[in-house]
This record gives sequence, C-alpha cells and structure tokens, in this order.
Amino acid sequence: MTRVVVSGLGIVSPVGCNVDTFWRSLLAGSAAFAEASALPGRGLCVAEVRDSDFMAGLTVSASMCDRNALFAIAAARQALVAAGLGEGFPRPDRVGVILGNAAGGQCTVDEQYSRLHLLKKRPPPMTVPKVMVSSSASWVSMTTGAAGPSFVTSSACASANHAIGVAIQMLRAGAADIIIAGGTEAPLSAGTLLAWDAMKIMSRTACRPFAAGRNGLMLSEGAGIVVLETQEHARKRGVHASVEAAGFGFSADAGDLVSPDAGGMERAMALCLADAGLGPGDLAYVNAHGTGTRANDRTEVLALNHLFAGTPLPPLSSTKAVTGHSLGAAGAFEAVATVLAMQRSMAPPTANFDAIDPECDIDCIANVGRSMPIAVAMSNSFAFGGLNAALIFKSLR
Repeated sequence: MTRVVVSGLGIVSPVGCNVDTFWRSLLAGSAAFAEASALPGRGLCVAEVRDSDFMAGLTVSASMCDRNALFAIAAARQALVAAGLGEGFPRPDRVGVILGNAAGGQCTVDEQYSRLHLLKKRPPPMTVPKVMVSSSASWVSMTTGAAGPSFVTSSACASANHAIGVAIQMLRAGAADIIIAGGTEAPLSAGTLLAWDAMKIMSRTACRPFAAGRNGLMLSEGAGIVVLETQEHARKRGVHASVEAAGFGFSADAGDLVSPDAGGMERAMALCLADAGLGPGDLAYVNAHGTGTRANDRTEVLALNHLFAGTPLPPLSSTKAVTGHSLGAAGAFEAVATVLAMQRSMAPPTANFDAIDPECDIDCIANVGRSMPIAVAMSNSFAFGGLNAALIFKSLR
C-alpha cells in the first residue's frame, strides 16, 4: 500500500500563529480566553486570534473573503514553506486541497444581516462567495496554485479529521501526489455564539477536559494545515519525513443528533487501527476529542475502555483546554499538536485539570507535559450528529 507522510505543518490559532509559539503554549498550558468581542458585557469567554501578524504578506483581504478563509490561506502558506514547497509545485494538477469547515462564513453572515436589517442596505456582491462553506478550499487553491482535487468536508466537529482522512485515501489511490489538508473555522460571530450558548454547554470559567470540575466547552477559531504527500514523491524531492499519516477510521452513531454514543466512537477508532494495520496495544498516546462537557468526556472514556477491553489505556490528553474548541478546525489543531508531540517526544498536557473524575479513570496527562517517545498516536474527533473520525500517525524514525 502507498504510504502517506506529513511533510509540512501550519497553524493560525489563538495561542500562536506559528508552529513553535503554538507548541510552547500547549506545553505551558497558556490559554487565551477572554470575553467575546462580538458580545461585550455578556461574560461569554472564547479564544480569538487577536494577533493580526498572520495577515502579513497575504495577497487577499477581508473585503474579498471571510475570516475563516484568511486563516486557511495563512496556515497553508506556513505548511507549504515548511514542506519545501513555498515556491510552487512541479505538477500543480497533482496537488489537491481538502479542508474541513463546519459553518462557512459566519462572520460575514452576521455582518450582512446587520447591514440589511439595521442599516437597510443591500449586501455587497461578494457576500455569497464569502459565506459559502467551500470558499476556504477555493482560496487556498487559488493562492497556492494547487489545481488538483479540491473541496471542503463539513461534518461539524469532525470536519478536519474527515478532510485529512479523505486526503490520505486519495493519495493512496493515486488521485494526487500532494494534498494540503486540515481545517479552518471562524465561528465567533454574535449570532453563532448566542446559538451555542443556548445549548447550555459552554463554560464561563475554564475548559477542563476529563477533570472532576469540568462544566463545559469554550469556543475558538483558527486553522491548522498538514501537507500530506506520498512517501515516494517526498523522497524524490529529497524530503525524508519523520511521521506517517498511517490510518483513518470513521463511523456514524445513527442515533441521537446531540447525545454521543460510545459504540460509534469505538467503531471509528477500531477501523482506524485496522486501516493502519495496528492494534490497541500499539498506541503510545491519544489526543482525545475531550471537549470538557460532562457527557462527551465520559462517553469517550467509555469507548476507549471498550476498545482496550480491560487492558490499560495509553496516556491521553486534550489540548482543547488551551486552544478551545474550534469546531471544523479542531481536528486540524490536534493533528498538528499530535505530529509535534511525536517529533519532539513530548506529550502535551490537559491544562486546568483540577481533580480526577471517577467516571474518567484514565492516565490523563494533567497540567504538565510528559517526556516520552511516541511511536504511534491517535487523534479523535467526535461530532454532533454522531459523526466520528479518528486518525493514526506513526513515527518513521
């Protein structure tokens, strides 16, 4: 089977707009939650990308595309430079773009409804292209010259994992040599935040995945990109990647729209292991979905315990305690974090961990990163609607 490797990483996040800053924030447990700019005075805290330096050098502006597309363009540029592809591609028709995005141009939607109802003005002509969910992949394609298979996957919080997984499958099938994969999201508009707050699952204090004191998730924004490439193609360019994108598994609960199901989660993880030709005992680390809600974390632990059938679970952490939950970009944030953990032999911690929850009896890497070799790691994304996707990365060292 054709092997797929990770040849470049890029990130635009509330805790760092480059890979090194992002990584230092994860290890330090340095989050960036503050009151939402779109809803002042309501006490609703989110993690926003406040550093505009990521825009430096971009050839497009906010008048042309939504914030989620700007994030994707900037993160893709970083990843391509890291992959040694910053000057273009030998065969643009063999380079694809597959991105996860849950909700499209939510900031643009809010802006234009305000314009329509408050100012009584018609929306400008670029409104539809800015709002459409597929725009981020289009903009990355246009700004990089990637002319191969390009599209967006939209499956709520599993969008980025589905995008990366489909990219792995397409590379194995020979549909492309390189795919710019990942996810992007800019959901911190007033309307979107009010809708999420109505669900009563957002924390007003801190995101504490798997901890006894957890009381909800906290939303964020940004983009994460992994440049995936067939190993043969990478070697021909003189690139000897250190991490393989080795497995992808996905499933549907076929149950409830918002209540998670351990069986669906377990199937996705089992299929992912089978795709990689591995067993549960091969896993050295799990980057969990770990949103910080009571139901999600408990159900994910139950699914892992079923998968491991009574044998000890590997060390586990959730980086959402630092990054927040970026919805369609979440899996991309976590894929970048997982690859960095493998490359740097250090598992990032679950920040804000106050005490063990008896219902989440796991080896949670709490508050301080753990120095450890990571030969095989899994990264999970489990979405509303019962859409589950897991990825496995394998060290090539």
